[in-house]
Amino acid sequence: MLQDTFGRRFYYLRLSVTDVCNFRCTYCLPDGYQGRPEDAFLSPAELEKTAQAFARMGTQKIRLTGGEPSLRRDLPEIIDRINRIDGIQTLALTTNGYKLPQRIQEWARAGLSQLNVSIDSLDAHQFQQITGHDRLDEVLEGIEIAQSLGLKVKVNSVLMKGVNDDLSSILAWLKQTPVTLRYIEVMETADQQVFFREHHVSGGEVKERLLADGWQAVLRDVAAGPAQEFWHPHYEGRIGLIMPYSKDFCASCNRLRVSSLGKLHLCLFAEHGIDIRPYLQPSVPIDDLIHAVTNHVQGKSAAHSLQNHISGAMANLSQIGG
Repeated sequence: MLQDTFGRRFYYLRLSVTDVCNFRCTYCLPDGYQGRPEDAFLSPAELEKTAQAFARMGTQKIRLTGGEPSLRRDLPEIIDRINRIDGIQTLALTTNGYKLPQRIQEWARAGLSQLNVSIDSLDAHQFQQITGHDRLDEVLEGIEIAQSLGLKVKVNSVLMKGVNDDLSSILAWLKQTPVTLRYIEVMETADQQVFFREHHVSGGEVKERLLADGWQAVLRDVAAGPAQEFWHPHYEGRIGLIMPYSKDFCASCNRLRVSSLGKLHLCLFAEHGIDIRPYLQPSVPIDDLIHAVTNHVQGKSAAHSLQNHISGAMANLSQIGG
């Protein structure tokens, strides 16, 4: 079992397949993608070998991230390869929902079991202002199709003061919609320091309101993500809160990250990634990769330093997969 010096076990791998994104979200890439050519990213075979190694080390859940994963034409092949690996119980994907209605059936056939979709507002005009795309109806349609196919669906929403911190429309939607909506606190990155100061709001304030209104905490699974989830008997949907500035947030960390360039990141806000791509080549035994990862994990710090305004090498969230 993959474990660090603080006794934390890592059941969950976030595996980025690209850092390219076609949206221009105000909190991440307001000026659009400025990155590298596509042929620099890990191949399907390299991604498969990564997943195989982590499965052998006890990883149960893999989430494909970006950037925007759907921009890779070979995404169905990647899903199919990882879905066939013994030990991987959940194969998830995070997407901005671009052309989701046209693509979700192929992903489901390939073996996708869980879908996370970014929706920062249920108001079409505000959605366009945040993302640069007038596609809210398309995204919502894709979610309905995904649910009809039996996929577990969650919605991600970055909580921004003065933008989408009025919960009334979300609560009305969750009354009848069986999804988990997860509010994510704005996180400070090198590119977004001013935005953070203007728009950060503590998820703790939302938590206090939910508890006062009769929402109850959900027990976390060992391979669950970082969200604290809440349910209410009068609502079909749930609410989750991802609060990286809260006390002891890192104590329950169960996830590692591999970037689309083959860098192992022990924390989203670490100074640098560790290059494991040489171990992903066909001539290198998978045991060498496992040994390298196991050794590197021993260097994982007890916690990040976001509260001290230190975001490491993170310039924007598309770099590593959020």
